[in-house]
Amino acid sequence: MNTITTIQFKPVTIESVDEIKRFLSMSRSRTCDYTVAGILMWAEYFHYEYAVVNDTLFIKGVAENDLGTPAFSAPIGEMALEESINMIVDYCREHNLPVMFSAVPEDRLADFHSLGACQIEELVDWSDYLYMADDLASLQGNKYSKKRNHVNKFASEHPGYEFRELSRDNIDEVKKFYKGLHLEHDDKDVTAEIERQQVFNVLDNYERLPFEGAVLTTPESGIVAFAIGEVIGDTLYVHIEKMLHEINGAGETINKLFAAAMRDKYGVIYVNREEDVGDEGLRKAKMSYHPAALLKKYNLKVEK
Repeated sequence: MNTITTIQFKPVTIESVDEIKRFLSMSRSRTCDYTVAGILMWAEYFHYEYAVVNDTLFIKGVAENDLGTPAFSAPIGEMALEESINMIVDYCREHNLPVMFSAVPEDRLADFHSLGACQIEELVDWSDYLYMADDLASLQGNKYSKKRNHVNKFASEHPGYEFRELSRDNIDEVKKFYKGLHLEHDDKDVTAEIERQQVFNVLDNYERLPFEGAVLTTPESGIVAFAIGEVIGDTLYVHIEKMLHEINGAGETINKLFAAAMRDKYGVIYVNREEDVGDEGLRKAKMSYHPAALLKKYNLKVEK
């Protein structure tokens, strides 16, 4: 006779990181939703809670395109998908919730299809941009000529620039730099404001998090850009990248040097630069680096 195990969800906090992070390498997908930052930085916005049952990670939140609809991430861990989904179905019945999964990676759809009928909706603004690390680190070939020109111009205009690891020695300078960027913008975009709050949260807790970071400085201006990412398996996830846009080539240079540093340090093959969330400017910028793939995601309602 099977014993029914009830899922007990709890809030995602910085203290949850050690418990959560060991499961993330079990995801076969390379989408940013299965990263520490993807969960922790957006825990408040997407109302994320988590549970670990039978060595499997469950995450409950809301749909990425509808904050009013409760939804779950695809479970990852040792349990068979059918068993873990049945646990979610039981939980939803107990709590009178729809059985909805959000941000399901395209390469997981077949697993869900095998479990029965599903309603599928593509999240058109939430695909991740995936690049080859060698491409971003070298910028070789005609398609990257404009990017190389920006990097070369930055180097020629700022002799003596430095690219350094983000550490306790410079983190206060980075906070001051980002605070200045923050004060320059006064838009009312909710997600932008949440991102700013979470960037400060990451900087405040940087040494407690499994992240990698880099800082770009010039003799004239001090810090002109910084980046923070996370390496899982063969992929670098770039979660934060901020720069002075008036410094020509600062963005292209931090992008190139950070990709090269993480490739050389960890042997990463891919770089995930995350979604454009429907922002046309972001979409144009991400496409200009010629992604190797767009990692599509879906809402999926299980009819059980």
